Amino acid sequence: MSESKRLLVLVGSYAEAENEGIYAYELNEDTGSLAKLDGIAGVKNPTFVNVDAQANKLYAIGETASAEGNKMSEAVALSVDPATGKLTLLNRKDSISAPPCHIQRDPSGKYLILSSYHGGLVGLQALTDNGEVGALLDEKKHEGHGAHPERQDKPHVHSAFFSPDGKYMMVQDLGADKIAIYSINADTNELVLHSETKTHPGAGPRHLAFHPNGQFAYVINEVDSSVTSYKYDAAAGTLTEISNISTLPDGYDGAENTTAEITVSNDGRFVYGSNRGHDSIVVFAVDADKGHLTLVEHVSAEGQHPRHFALTPNGKLLIAANRDTNNMVTFTVDQESGRLKYTGHSTGVSKPVCVKPVYL
Repeated sequence: MSESKRLLVLVGSYAEAENEGIYAYELNEDTGSLAKLDGIAGVKNPTFVNVDAQANKLYAIGETASAEGNKMSEAVALSVDPATGKLTLLNRKDSISAPPCHIQRDPSGKYLILSSYHGGLVGLQALTDNGEVGALLDEKKHEGHGAHPERQDKPHVHSAFFSPDGKYMMVQDLGADKIAIYSINADTNELVLHSETKTHPGAGPRHLAFHPNGQFAYVINEVDSSVTSYKYDAAAGTLTEISNISTLPDGYDGAENTTAEITVSNDGRFVYGSNRGHDSIVVFAVDADKGHLTLVEHVSAEGQHPRHFALTPNGKLLIAANRDTNNMVTFTVDQESGRLKYTGHSTGVSKPVCVKPVYL
């Protein structure tokens, strides 16, 4: 990293199209304070973003409507000026046939992957040679349901994450209690279902994070507030459950809780998850040999409904986005214990959903 690069935090949020919804902030790594550089309007509910730091580009989802009034998706490409943080719309294209909740970019940089919770869909979208959004290439609709009568009456695709070697894509289906594992056929530009991993009944898998060693994956389950540890077989492209642990304190009987985000520290020693209801970040220690987790602590999110959070590239700070209190907060991360400490810095932003810290 050159000394000239700054640490920017790119943010997606709930917003009407006429209001700002995508933001760029600069993060002071010494203090943990955030300073707004730019915000851009024109996209409805750009809740999730993906950043290509090498190309200074940001990709966001957006909600649109068909001529018949049905809710649809679009994928939007923006450039990010590293010197100023200024955001500029490059192009936008229609995407999957239901409102989106997540966007991912494949490791080759040829595709975007959009997920739809409400439609139970996952879609494959082209990226052009210059990094703009191309056409929708393929769309797969899931089937099935889970154990919870209200939350899991139909498929709810929530996210897509690639294996470390980029060969397979794990698609978490909260509604059907499964992780669908796809490959991409680059010749036909199609998603190919490779295998499926069923979760325990009523789990509701939401997001996934791989361990840096590539041998373990951790899935945070929204419906029953747990994290499942999996063994990943890279050759076979399969996940096998190791263990499961609650994200809540023993005996918790407070507000209804749903989980949201999960991430693994760069050194692979700690896993972090967020609780909405308990409004906390949970910290787990990783057993390096077996992959299972043990509780370290729960820390207040310093706000309500921590929808997303992220570690900075060097792992020294964590930024949490609290949707219902309209604030982003920063924590220092103890590199030895994994524990978090609130920096005292809380920054107001309307309904934040996704935070992506990158050096540009």
